Amino acid sequence: MEKRLTTTALLFSLGFVFTLIIAVAAFFYGIQFGTDKTEAKYKAEADANGAAAGSSTTPYQQQDLISFYHNVFLPYREFQNEWFNATAKLTKGKTNDANSTFKELSELADTKAKEAGSVNLQTSPLLAQAQVSYIRSLKLFHEAARSAATSAKTIGGNELVKQIDKEKNYLSASEFSLTAQQAYYAAMLKWGATVNLDIPGDYKSPTMLELNKWLELPLIVKNKLMAEQLAARKKLITYYPQDLTSRVDDFVTSGQASKMKLHTLSAVVDLLINTEAVRPGDFIQNKERLYKQALLPMLPFFEAVAD
Repeated sequence: MEKRLTTTALLFSLGFVFTLIIAVAAFFYGIQFGTDKTEAKYKAEADANGAAAGSSTTPYQQQDLISFYHNVFLPYREFQNEWFNATAKLTKGKTNDANSTFKELSELADTKAKEAGSVNLQTSPLLAQAQVSYIRSLKLFHEAARSAATSAKTIGGNELVKQIDKEKNYLSASEFSLTAQQAYYAAMLKWGATVNLDIPGDYKSPTMLELNKWLELPLIVKNKLMAEQLAARKKLITYYPQDLTSRVDDFVTSGQASKMKLHTLSAVVDLLINTEAVRPGDFIQNKERLYKQALLPMLPFFEAVAD
């Protein structure tokens, strides 16, 4: 009787221990499972947050290009238009007080330089570079206008315009303006590469770019190249790089380049610039016909004649 009790007690004890082991194992398995699940959840959230943070800090976003347009480019452009209007009137003999005109332009350049410096664009290197160059350009225009105002006391008309065109501050102001424009259009290309992976973040044009290769390039690349062409020629003009782009494309696709036996981009650009065949608004006029599906940032000068 006592032996059977001992065996029963032993079996009961073993069963209890076995059950306890299973319970403990299940408990720790549950903890581990829950921990793994929680870690996986937070890792997924962290990855998602990291991706979002990465996209929000992309240096060249459309809103940055738009902010630059309104806060930096437009103040500069407003000054440039006034400068071109003043020199055009001088050339045509339509102004009686050039001294006052250039004094006003000097003050306007100073005002617009302050406006252009009102926004911080340091997170986008090319835009920051363009901003600095536009501000330097306006400050040099300020000096060039002061010099022109002094000269206007003794000379006028075409003679004054010719003197201004050779004046060192004016020449430096023009170069900084073209350098700024080049950086702005390079930033647009950087933006384009984030939207369409088939668009390169940068494009270095060969010395002799054949027209058949030119035609294969995306519009946003072409515009960047035209900004470079204008900068290389130190040509400060009233039209935009995209106006020159559209004239080149129209000239080539219409067969005119072939008829004149022109095979390189530089040859066509030289012809169009030297014959003054490009006008402000050429891009808008040709946009629907030539660039219906082209990728561009939503900037006013791509949508309508901005000034």
